[in-house]
Amino acid sequence: MLNFLPLKPEEKSQFDRFLLHCGQRGCEYNFANLFLWGRQKATFHEGNLAFFCQFNRKSVYLFPIGENLKPTLDAIISDSRKRGIPCRLTSLSERDQQLLETWYPGQFYFQPDRDSFDYVYAISDLAELKGKRLQRKRNHCNRFRLLHPHCTAAPITDENTPQVLSMLDAWYAQRKEADPTASFYLEQSAITKALKYRKELGMEGLVLLDKGQIIAMTLGSPLAEDTFDVHFEKAAQGYDGAYAAINREFAQYLQKKYPRLQWLNREDDMGLEGLRKAKLSYCPARLVEKRWACLKEDGYDC
Repeated sequence: MLNFLPLKPEEKSQFDRFLLHCGQRGCEYNFANLFLWGRQKATFHEGNLAFFCQFNRKSVYLFPIGENLKPTLDAIISDSRKRGIPCRLTSLSERDQQLLETWYPGQFYFQPDRDSFDYVYAISDLAELKGKRLQRKRNHCNRFRLLHPHCTAAPITDENTPQVLSMLDAWYAQRKEADPTASFYLEQSAITKALKYRKELGMEGLVLLDKGQIIAMTLGSPLAEDTFDVHFEKAAQGYDGAYAAINREFAQYLQKKYPRLQWLNREDDMGLEGLRKAKLSYCPARLVEKRWACLKEDGYDC
C-alpha cells in the first residue's frame, strides 16, 4: 500500500512546493485545509503528491498533483484494492477527467460535485464593492458603519487570540442551542486548531472590534501565488452587517498588504441553500468546478 501519513505543520514548505503551483485547484489543495480537517493524509510518489482523505464518511483519494501522473494513479488504484475499498477520486477538474478517460478509457464513472464548487472573486470587487451589481453589499456595509461608527479592524495576534476563542465559543454555543441536532464539532475543532497553529500554517486573520469587544473574525491562507483562501468567517449575533463588513475589511487588508494578489477563494457552499444564495450575491468571477470519479469495476456510482 501507499505510505500515506498525516500532515505536520513543519512540513508546510515541502508540500507548498507542489500545492502553490498546481494550477487552478480548489480549496482542498491548500496545506492548511489538509492539515486542519479530519484525517487527511498524503505521500510523495514518483515525483508526485497523492492524498488519502475522509469525505462524507467515505475513504477517498484527492486527484494527485504533479507532472507524470499515470504511475501514481496506477498506484492509487492498486492501493484501493489492497485496502479493500472502492477507488473514488475527488476534486477533479475537466482536464483531470480527460486524462482519466485517455489513460483508462471507459473505466470510470464521472459526476459533477456542485456542492463543492469553490466561489472565486476578484479581490478588487470585494474590497471596493463598486458598481450597480454590488450596490446592496455596499449599502449594507455603509449601514453597519452608521450603526457602529467606532468599530475598528485589527489583525489576529497572539495577544487577542484568547478573545477570538471566547467569541467563537459563544457563537458555537448559540448555534448548538438553536439546533441541538446539528454537528459543529469538526468545524469548531478545525478553527481552534487553525488559531493554535496560525503562524506555522502561514495563516492571517482579521477581527472587528466594537468598544473593545470582538464581534467578527476571519482567517485564511495562500492557495496560489495570486489567490488567497478564506477558510473561516464568523460574526456575533446582534450585529447586522458584520459579515459584510469583515468580508470587505479583509479584502482591503489583503489587497494593501499583497498588491500582487488578484483573487479570493471563499470556498464552497456545502449545498446549503442560504449559503449558496449569499455567495452568489457577491457576484463571483468564476466557480472552481469539481468532479468525482469512481472505478466502474467496483460497482459503485459516484
